[in-house]
Amino acid sequence: MKKIAEVALGVITGIGGFLEVGSLATSVQGGAEFGFQLGWAVLLGSISLMVLMEASGRLAAVSNRTLVDQLRERFGIRFFLLPLIVGFLVSLLVLSAEIGGVTLALQMATGVRFQLWALPIAFFAWLLLWRGRFSLVENGTAVLGLVSVVFLVGAAALHPRWTSVGAGLIPTRPAKEAARYWYLAVSILGASISPYLYAFYSAGAIEDGWTRDDLGVNRITAFLGNLFGGGLALMTLVVAAMVFLPRHIHLDAYEQTALVLTPALSHPGFVFFLATLAITCFGTTLEIALAIAYMLAQGLGWPWSENMRPAADSRFSFTYTAVLLVAAIPVVLGVNVLGLTNISMVLTAASLPVTVVPMVVLMNDREVMGASVNGTIGNIALVALAVMSCVILLAAVPLQLLGGS
Repeated sequence: MKKIAEVALGVITGIGGFLEVGSLATSVQGGAEFGFQLGWAVLLGSISLMVLMEASGRLAAVSNRTLVDQLRERFGIRFFLLPLIVGFLVSLLVLSAEIGGVTLALQMATGVRFQLWALPIAFFAWLLLWRGRFSLVENGTAVLGLVSVVFLVGAAALHPRWTSVGAGLIPTRPAKEAARYWYLAVSILGASISPYLYAFYSAGAIEDGWTRDDLGVNRITAFLGNLFGGGLALMTLVVAAMVFLPRHIHLDAYEQTALVLTPALSHPGFVFFLATLAITCFGTTLEIALAIAYMLAQGLGWPWSENMRPAADSRFSFTYTAVLLVAAIPVVLGVNVLGLTNISMVLTAASLPVTVVPMVVLMNDREVMGASVNGTIGNIALVALAVMSCVILLAAVPLQLLGGS
């Protein structure tokens, strides 16, 4: 029964924690501009995250070391500085966008300017991390994030042609604005496969004390959680395609997305959208702040654990305190949250090679993985992801210049 409860909670966490500022923004933009045609990008991103989370969780359970630990140990500090610096900077941008998402939801709910909410939100996030334990961060906000199931309800209420939705799961060439199409595809992938997600998942496996006995829990959690979570992102795209595309609405600001559920659910749709945006972005704020602290602490050999008292891991605690404050500053200054989100998602996608390519080596190292090394299917999937990440790296800057307007 304990294993069943762990699996159920893990799947719920995956569902409730999948949607956030990046996946909401990119899915809505994709649906508004290209209908169902970018559904394949949502599907590919979900499958990619399944593979990476399962691998990073298996690595942690078998070796009792996190992904970041193993990157430093296996490849040395000189190489490790590259994923450390890249991961830190990209995650900081995403953290700022997530804080911006919470503040915009509060602005639309109260009328108080979003800039004024940034520091209170950062403080509240810090307080929960300072006083809470890992289970609160991992499960608490994710369970509340199940409110995002409203997008499934909204999609069903709009009665889309499901055969057309299914056709969108197969990649096709765009009939117009190719640069914009591929830019949004890369943005959707960046929102789905953020490195902080599988780094946080790996650290969480250590926090939860996973061993080889938990490999089944890891596999089911990674696959089912991301399957259902990706399904909600797809429903977000479907709703946007049904609501915005026929009206030729081009989204220039995040506030426009708040109306996406209104045609299907009237005013309650607006309320549920704001709740989804605020809860999921706040939960992701907690996760990214912790992920950055994990990354630095594990990479530099500091004591770390969200379950320890802050005085016992002071450098770890100081890190999440500092990054929350720094990430709030652009929001206080009035940054365009949608623009920041799009840029951070593309840069996130471009940063994938520095962690995905080394994972191919780690998951085939018998000294690290023992009998749990990758099999043929796992290697095909991971190598394909490594190749895809390198292609995205090469295409990211041109696509930002040509399709990011």
